[in-house]
Amino acid sequence: MRFRRYEYRWADGVQIKKPIEVSAPKYVDYLMDWIETQLDDESIFPQKLGVPFPQNFQEVVKTIFKRLFRVYAHIYHSHFQKIVTLKEEAHLNTCFKHFILFTWEFRLIDKAELAPLHELIESILLQY
Repeated sequence: MRFRRYEYRWADGVQIKKPIEVSAPKYVDYLMDWIETQLDDESIFPQKLGVPFPQNFQEVVKTIFKRLFRVYAHIYHSHFQKIVTLKEEAHLNTCFKHFILFTWEFRLIDKAELAPLHELIESILLQY
């Protein structure tokens, strides 16, 4: 998945250890499968009361959000005009705004990772 000067390659660290170049749809497919695997893994997201979260829990969650941000970045850079044509930009902007405010509140994505949508994010954060 690539746009302007950013390129995102896929690696899950298990089946694909070395990052590979994939299309945006394939990246999203890999990502959703990977997130589902993380959420279903009780050693990461315990289901039983009293079972502690692992020490690397925050890093796993940060990776999930960082990769989800990449999907938003791709949508804005490659598909925004189509979304405007469909008159759905308000919905996308609202979802993204909630996503950014949540990640900002809990410091889930490093500022450098947000660079592809820096101006949009700044406009969102200036409102609060």
